[in-house]
Amino acid sequence: MTRQECVDYLKSHDQYLILTHLRPDGDTLGCAAALCHALRRIGKQAWLYRNPEVTLTYLDMVQPFFLPAGQATETVVSVDVAERHMLARGYEGPVDLSIDHHPKGGSFCAESIIEPACAAVGELLLELLDMLTGGVDVFEADALYTALATDSGCFRFSNTTADTFRAAARLTDAGAHIAELNKKLFRSKSRARMLLEGAICASLQSYKDAQLNIAVVTLEMLQTAGAREEDCQDMADLAGMVDTNRVAVTVRELRKDHCKISVRTDGSMSAITICQAFGGGGHLMAAGCEIPMAPQDAAQAVRKVVEELWV
Repeated sequence: MTRQECVDYLKSHDQYLILTHLRPDGDTLGCAAALCHALRRIGKQAWLYRNPEVTLTYLDMVQPFFLPAGQATETVVSVDVAERHMLARGYEGPVDLSIDHHPKGGSFCAESIIEPACAAVGELLLELLDMLTGGVDVFEADALYTALATDSGCFRFSNTTADTFRAAARLTDAGAHIAELNKKLFRSKSRARMLLEGAICASLQSYKDAQLNIAVVTLEMLQTAGAREEDCQDMADLAGMVDTNRVAVTVRELRKDHCKISVRTDGSMSAITICQAFGGGGHLMAAGCEIPMAPQDAAQAVRKVVEELWV
């Protein structure tokens, strides 16, 4: 689907339900809120699926749009959802349209627009909303800046392009509260988060002359630090801060004998290929999967795959 075809689709349908993904981040939530707000501005009925995993960091942005009990919907749109199993917990229905930037996104939807060159779905959605509404308003600018900045690591990640900066400039012109958002998203940490970071760094296991770094985050560590879900954002970045790092792996225990794996690379190895070995996916330099193992066993299973692929 082209951008114009997507805009035409959004204009010709109504009663929207917008879906986000498991363990939602700033990109999926910022895009969902901006799209919902923009659709309402052009006279459509639009709501957000009540993702039960939304953290306090983003709750104020999305809560006003949650679908009320008994509200009927007709058209279901997912944003930043790469695969069906990544849909927000509890949603079991069909998806009509996917707006995404994951290379293999949209396979579970009737229609899709996928642009992998975009650093964030927010970058693509800005273009779509400009075409749909004639220009984003201040709320949409804040929501899309949240999407853009979080998925690009505040413009530090290698997915950042000149187009990413141009999009950020346009959102600034539209009134996005850049300083306030940057402080909230990147320069504020709870005491629990700081204690958790110390424990994660202490757990670090390094191999291949510290080019492969694996951090393990257990439920016990979270409990000891007093960490909540909002204290766990961007944990996958820590292991990759080792100056010699090529591949960083973060193993997070979700429940007994079940872990989430986050892989980050410098581009010399494919994070997707590593995670596909366990049924996951993502991007070249950032991917994820889940493994039904205890944390240390999961860490060694991923290590084995990485070392088999090592060149």
